[in-house]
Amino acid sequence: MKKHYRQLRWLLGDQLNENHSWFIEVDDEVLYVIAELPQETSYVRHHVQKLCAFFAAMAAFAGSLRARGHHVLHLTLDDSCEYSDLNATIAALIQRFDATEFHYQRPDEYRLLQQFENLELAETVAIHRAETEHFLLPFAELNEHFPRDKHVRMEPFYRRMRLRFNILMEGDEPAGGKWNYDQQNRQKLKKSHLSEIPAPLTFGTDVGDILERLQRHAVEHFGSACDPLPWPVTRAQALQLLDYFCEQCLCQFGRFQDAMTANSEHSWSLYHSRLSFALNTKLLAPREVMDTAIARYHATGHIDLAQVEGFVRQILGWREYVRGVYWANMPDYAGLNHYQASRPLPEFFWTGKTHMRCMQQAIEQSLDHAYAHHIQRLMVTGNFALLAGIDPDQLDQWYLGIYIDAIEWVEMPNTRGMSQYADGGIVGTKPYAAGGNYINKMSDYCASCHYKVAEKTGDRACPLNSLYWHFMQRHRAELSRNQRIGMIYGNWDRMGRDKQQAILAHAEDSLANLESL
Repeated sequence: MKKHYRQLRWLLGDQLNENHSWFIEVDDEVLYVIAELPQETSYVRHHVQKLCAFFAAMAAFAGSLRARGHHVLHLTLDDSCEYSDLNATIAALIQRFDATEFHYQRPDEYRLLQQFENLELAETVAIHRAETEHFLLPFAELNEHFPRDKHVRMEPFYRRMRLRFNILMEGDEPAGGKWNYDQQNRQKLKKSHLSEIPAPLTFGTDVGDILERLQRHAVEHFGSACDPLPWPVTRAQALQLLDYFCEQCLCQFGRFQDAMTANSEHSWSLYHSRLSFALNTKLLAPREVMDTAIARYHATGHIDLAQVEGFVRQILGWREYVRGVYWANMPDYAGLNHYQASRPLPEFFWTGKTHMRCMQQAIEQSLDHAYAHHIQRLMVTGNFALLAGIDPDQLDQWYLGIYIDAIEWVEMPNTRGMSQYADGGIVGTKPYAAGGNYINKMSDYCASCHYKVAEKTGDRACPLNSLYWHFMQRHRAELSRNQRIGMIYGNWDRMGRDKQQAILAHAEDSLANLESL
């Protein structure tokens, strides 16, 4: 490393894109800086595997750039702890290396963008911003698709993206003649299916030094530590996981993407790609992930179109969509609370100690692996929080901290929007509320649960059943007018007043004793 550089280029922990145009040419006047920052370990309490994965991926990326001939400064917490904040760190490094230019890539989080846009550096330092070159839809075009405070339906957006980028298209028509195969992708795992579930591909990155560093700096965290770390932290590992998914899991991905089971040693992984961390840190690009899956679909006869379309929908549709919603509505989006939910997050969200089998399974899995698939997040933990009226601020913090792939731009619209309807309908057209029957339909959790899924009242009645009707009743004035959910009140009204009162009383008791459920 030299003593002087004309230009400092800053890389955040989720900007690990080896194919970025920054890296095409080696310039001896450019120093790349990638830093473990105290502010990133403390703005929310993170799962320990998440901290280890980010720090390991950053270190590996720094090594990869050096191997290509670039000049790189990798700061660990041991180095960055001497600076008061991000601005002070950058200012000190600019002074140390006599740099006259500071370059950064557009952060995906509003919080970080504000910090970079408000940097106070010497007047002689020119500040330049580059794009991350990761997403398919350019940042400058987001406002064309996502007006502020307005609901934008995901399906038309997804179809426009398919057309624009010519993904699974035959001319101007969708491949196979249909845009959407959701109806084929909602199957439950039967007992006979369980032995066929593939073992997840995991890795073995040594993170002992990172764990020691976290302890040395008294970084608060939670969850089960894993050393070696099973998650991909290099591009080579991420590509290996992508290939494994396409080879072993894609053939059943869509069919069982909503299914849940407690009766397999691979319950946490099933047929899911588990590529979200690699994508969100930009080790992989969304286009290459989709192209690889589509190429495998065309090359083999055992993957049908419904499976690959379901996968493409998650990336080209949902992932690009939530990014647009986030940037169109921040910073106000972070404070939205449509139902004025204020109940504290129960302690069992941090321990998994609850009699509800579905919640126990989803939470314990999350604590063990820093991962749960989307239905566990939306229809188990998210559904419970919605029905119970949990404070969305506290829930946001939980989701943001516990999941290895959780970065605010993707976590918040999923939590505050899709899961909690706290945005009042910017993301969803209705609250995703459900009783125990949905869990029983899509999982085998209920068969081994303390509670009885068919009962609405009584000591052993599934709490979700009465909580569901309590939620529907307290928001009846609004939801009865919703075409997608309003018809459910016919079922409620046919129950009769005595049964209704018993159900509501059971729910009130559950709400008063959430910690003991």
